Amino acid sequence: MKNLFKIIAVLSLLSSNIFEAQQVVKKDTIDGTPLSMMMDEKVSSLLSDIEDKCATKLGSSSGNFGNEYNDNSPKTTTPRISVPEKELTNAEICRKNPRIMGFKIQLAVVKSNEEAREVGMFFRRRFPNMKVEIDASLRPNYKVMAGSYFSRQSAASDLSRIKQHFKGAIAIQYRVFCVEAK
Repeated sequence: MKNLFKIIAVLSLLSSNIFEAQQVVKKDTIDGTPLSMMMDEKVSSLLSDIEDKCATKLGSSSGNFGNEYNDNSPKTTTPRISVPEKELTNAEICRKNPRIMGFKIQLAVVKSNEEAREVGMFFRRRFPNMKVEIDASLRPNYKVMAGSYFSRQSAASDLSRIKQHFKGAIAIQYRVFCVEAK
């Protein structure tokens, strides 16, 4: 009988520790998925206190840049987790900026507009799917350029085909219409 009382006493002592813990449900701060954790209420409050101390003041307008983190007042802002921005796709870039700095293939630099047109017609006969542009910003010289590309690497395949007919062709950085670029 004494052993039975001892066993019951030990089991009740152990079970009281289990029943003290409460189930605390917290929300994940990045995507809002529920995260269930079994912990004591005191542990939960200690974690909350630590999280509050980690909160920083955003955009202090007082100009005291050195003292804004040293005060002991309760923090009113919630901790903010910064998620790195993903790299934008070409379609997203085009929505923001219709004209961007890209690349064109410079076919030749000639001395007159007539020569530039002749080079353009010669190019169009050989590459009918590519657009030709004449730039007169270097007057009296004219640049004859073809294609629109996002990067030098995307221009490389066309450049290698064009170099068979235009030995001096190079890819240059130039302002392009985003919807035409490839």
